[in-house]
Amino acid sequence: MLTAVAIIPSAPLLVPQLAGAAADELMELRDAVFASAATLPDQWICVGVAGADAVIGPEAAGTLAGYGVDVRVTLGPTDTGPLTELPLCALISGWVRAQVAPQAKARVHCFAATHDVATARRLGADLRADIERSDAQIGVLVVADGLHTLTPSAPGGHDPESVVTQAALDDALAAGDAEVLAALPDGVVGRVAYQVLAGLLPQPRGAQERYRGAPYGVGYFAGVWRP
Repeated sequence: MLTAVAIIPSAPLLVPQLAGAAADELMELRDAVFASAATLPDQWICVGVAGADAVIGPEAAGTLAGYGVDVRVTLGPTDTGPLTELPLCALISGWVRAQVAPQAKARVHCFAATHDVATARRLGADLRADIERSDAQIGVLVVADGLHTLTPSAPGGHDPESVVTQAALDDALAAGDAEVLAALPDGVVGRVAYQVLAGLLPQPRGAQERYRGAPYGVGYFAGVWRP
C-alpha cells in the first residue's frame, strides 16, 4: 500500500563532505530533503534515471568516491555487502535513507533516460500496481533534477528560456499536477523519473512543497505527494 511519495533532487552536493565550503549554504535544501524523506515508512521504492533500466535491492552498497569523497552508501540497514558501482540516483537514495531512516530498506528502480512519456507513465502505473499488491506500507522516493541550464555558470550551459520551463515544473510538483509532468521536454534532466511519477500517482490527494531553487544553475525541488 502506497502511503506517500517524497520528491528530492539527485544532487551530490547534498552530502556535506562533497559540498565542502558550500555545505552551510545548502542547509535549507538539505533540511527540506530530509523532511520530505522522513514522511516515508520503513520500506522505500526509489525512482530515478540511469543509463539503463535496473532494479537494485536493499543489500547493495556503493561509494560516492566518483564524486570526490569516499563516502560509503548502503540501501539497507545491513552494511556487509561488497561495494558495487551504483548510479547516482541509488547513491543519493541510500545516503538520504541513512540520514533520516537508518532502519529502512530501499529498493531502487532505475529507468533509462531514453523512455518516451507513454512508456514512462506505463512503467509508473505498473510500479503502483505492484505496490498495491503488498499489504506493507510502502513509500516512494523520486530522485530527480530539473533543468541544468538555468544560469550562466550552469553545468549544461545557459538557456534563459529554460527558467520558464523550470518554473512550470516546480509549480506542477508543488500542485501535484501530473499532466504537466507528462508534457515535460527532454531538457529536464529527470524527465523520465517525473513521468514515471505521473503514471504512479496521476491524481494525488495532496501535494506539499518544501523547497524550490536553482543553486549552481540546476533546478532542485523537494516536497511530498499524498495518495
